Amino acid sequence: MRAPGFWERRGDWRSRLLSPAAFAYGWAARCRARTAQPWTASVPVICIGNLVAGGAGKTPVALAIMALLRDRGVAAHFLSRGHGGSLTGPVRVDPRTHTAADVGDEPLLLAEAAPAWVSGDRVAGAKAAIVAGAEAIVMDDGFQNPSLAKSLSLIVVDGGYGFGNGLLLPAGPLREPVSDGLAHAQAVVLIGEDHTGAAAQIGNALPILPARLTPVAGADLTGRRVLAFAGIGRPEKFFESLRGAGAEIVESVPFPDHHPYSTTEIAALAKRASDAGLLPVTTRKDWVRLPPACRNSIAVLDIILTWQDAAAPEALLDPLFNTPSSVGQGNV
Repeated sequence: MRAPGFWERRGDWRSRLLSPAAFAYGWAARCRARTAQPWTASVPVICIGNLVAGGAGKTPVALAIMALLRDRGVAAHFLSRGHGGSLTGPVRVDPRTHTAADVGDEPLLLAEAAPAWVSGDRVAGAKAAIVAGAEAIVMDDGFQNPSLAKSLSLIVVDGGYGFGNGLLLPAGPLREPVSDGLAHAQAVVLIGEDHTGAAAQIGNALPILPARLTPVAGADLTGRRVLAFAGIGRPEKFFESLRGAGAEIVESVPFPDHHPYSTTEIAALAKRASDAGLLPVTTRKDWVRLPPACRNSIAVLDIILTWQDAAAPEALLDPLFNTPSSVGQGNV
């Protein structure tokens, strides 16, 4: 689904109408957290989460943290619920045989960088990863899931969206009150320019790690006229990245998050692009959801997360391991 526009606006009548449902949602979430008895793993568990429904940039942050662990010589594994996939797991993701319909799109991306597991039961997934040799676990999402104890939790905030209208689902985008979320995390990763005042809302509650999404090989798109499409939490972020890479977006087509593309849809988009002399381009997360026969006709803009202060995430990881990292210089 696509996040409704009123989630970004305060005082909308639809939010007021949904306030009883939001109260019930918050009450149920707090009861679940209070009654949970989290299982503690024998290895560090690093959770990359967010407080709002939809995309905030968790997967790029998870990949960046995995890169830091790899530089330390830590054999870490990813753990994900596998949103949108049919397999409940625990199952280790194999990009050669699994599809997004099997395991979800994010796990396919994660599995290209390190061993990745999909499991609706996070504890079972963590146990399977540890048996397979994981020396640490990086959770992509699961911040609100209390079943598995976390050693380090990072909240990811999109600077262009912040906390929306500040209300709980379904009146707003929040999965839990901001104050509750900040109380059981260790830091906030703020991606992009802070256009919503999120940093002021966080205040001194937690350290803020500024970061940005940087296009990979973006020079290849400089001056190119493109038809851009994306089915992610905020397609506008992708369109901004394309413009930042120097592309001229002639047509932009947003789809709902995790949209399962059909061959007919992609063929129609490719034809529209061809007829207008445009390059069709999408995100890597969308590309893995394309029918395989269509992938060669669609370009991809890859992105990585770049830390403003590369030493800041290292300092958060140091207490989890015996020896501090000697990296800490340069960007991910």
